[in-house]
Amino acid sequence: MTVDAVITGSHVILQNGGMVDKNIVIDEGKVVGLTNDIPQCDLKIKGDGLVSLPGIIDPHIHYGVYSPIDEAAITESKVAAIGGVTTMMRMLRLSGSYKRNLDSQLETSAKTHYVDYSIHASILSKSQIDEMEFCKSRGITSFKIYMNLGEEVSHIYMDMQPGEKSLREERVEMTTDMIEKIIEKAAALNCQVLVHAEDYQMCSCGIKTAKEKKMDGLGAWSQSRPVESEVKSITNISKIARKFGCNLYFVHIGSRAAIDAIHQEKKNGTKIHVETCPHYLTLSHESQKGYLAKVMPPIRSSHDVESIWHEVQNGRMDTIGTDHVANRLNLKLGGENVWSALAGFPGMGTMLPILLSEGVNKGRINLQQLSNMTSLNTAQIFGMYPKKGTIKKGSDADIVLVDLKKEAKVSSENIDGFSDYTVYEGWNLKGWPVKTIVRGNVIAEDFKIIAKPGYGKFVSRPQI
Repeated sequence: MTVDAVITGSHVILQNGGMVDKNIVIDEGKVVGLTNDIPQCDLKIKGDGLVSLPGIIDPHIHYGVYSPIDEAAITESKVAAIGGVTTMMRMLRLSGSYKRNLDSQLETSAKTHYVDYSIHASILSKSQIDEMEFCKSRGITSFKIYMNLGEEVSHIYMDMQPGEKSLREERVEMTTDMIEKIIEKAAALNCQVLVHAEDYQMCSCGIKTAKEKKMDGLGAWSQSRPVESEVKSITNISKIARKFGCNLYFVHIGSRAAIDAIHQEKKNGTKIHVETCPHYLTLSHESQKGYLAKVMPPIRSSHDVESIWHEVQNGRMDTIGTDHVANRLNLKLGGENVWSALAGFPGMGTMLPILLSEGVNKGRINLQQLSNMTSLNTAQIFGMYPKKGTIKKGSDADIVLVDLKKEAKVSSENIDGFSDYTVYEGWNLKGWPVKTIVRGNVIAEDFKIIAKPGYGKFVSRPQI
C-alpha cells in the first residue's frame, strides 16, 4: 500500500505527554500512525532535527473588520499558515441579522482561506439573541459578549460584508438584561459564552477622568480601564452563569486581579475556561513606547506579566489566543495621543515564535505545555477534538514543524498580511515554524505560502 505522505525523523509531541522520535504516516488527509519504518509514499517530508507539533488553533482572531472578508480571509489565513496556525477561529461581529448576513460570509470564506477556520458569533442586539439557534444550525456553537460596550464607550466596528469598501462603525449597549438573556439561551442550547470582561461604566468614567487630566501614553490607557473593571465584570457575569449552568470562556486575561477573580468564581462553582495572549506575556505599559500596543484590556504592569507566566507554567491557563486585529498603521495611529489611537494589533503570525523563544527556549514552559495551550485544550473546549488538536491515528494531519534553533528577526514584511506593522518589529526570536501542514498537505514553508486560497475548510462544531 502506498500512502500519501510521511514526515520523517522528527520529534513528535504526544497528547499524553512526552516526545517520541517517529515517522508520521499520512493518508487522505488523516494521521494513519506513528512508525519506525518509512512505508512507501508519494511524498517524504523531511523532519530531521525538527519538532512536530499539533497544528496551532488560534481561538481568537478579528479579521473582516477593516477589510472585507473576501480580502481579509486571503491575507490573514496566509499569516496563519506562515505562523503555524492550521485552524483560525474568527470573532464574527455582524450588523443586523445573522439569518440575513451569515451565509454570504460562509460562502465567501469557503473560497478564500488557506487554512481551516471556525467561527464564534458575537451577540450584539436583542434580535440576535433569537438567532442563536440558527447560528448553531450552521455549526457555530460559541457566542461572545462584549461587557465593555455601553454609554460613552459603545462604539465598535462591525465586520464588513463581502466586497464592501466602507468601515461599519455602530453603537452597542450591552445591558445586564441582554447579558442574562444571552447566557440563558446559550445554556439552553448547550453552547459556550465567550466574555470580554471590562465594566463599561468604570471604563467610561476612567477615560473621562484621564482626558480631563490630560494624561497620555499606555500607562494612562491602563489606568483609565482599571483592573477593577475586569474584576467587577468577571464577578457579575459569573453569578449569572451559575444561575443558568452556562460555561464561560474569558478571553484575553492579562492581569493578576482578573486571574484572582476567576479563581474565586471557580471556587464558587462557575464553569470557566481562561485564555491569555502573547502580549500579556511579553509587553507592559512601562516597557512600551508610543501607542502601537494599545489594546483592550490594556497591557498591564511588569508584575502582571510575571503573574500571567506563573499561571501558564502551573497549568491554570487553558488556552493562548492572539486577539489578532488586522488593521493598518494609518488607522492605528489616527491622531496625536493614546485616546485617538485604535485599540488592537496583529499577532497571529508571531504567536508561535514568541512562545517558542520566550517560553520554551528560556525554560519557562516545555513543548507539551505549549501544545496543550495552543492546540489540544482549544480543540477540546470548542468541540473540534479529536479531529483537531492532536497527532494520533484518525485525526486531521494538521502539523507544524518547528526549528527550535532557528533565529530570525520579526518583520511585518515576512509575516505578509493586511497589517503593515507588528508590535514585535525587530525582536530577535529563537524558535520558528518552518513547515505548516493542513490535512496532509504542506501549505507554507519558510515564510512562503505554497497553497491556493480555498484550500481551507470550515470546521462546523461540534466535531465528534
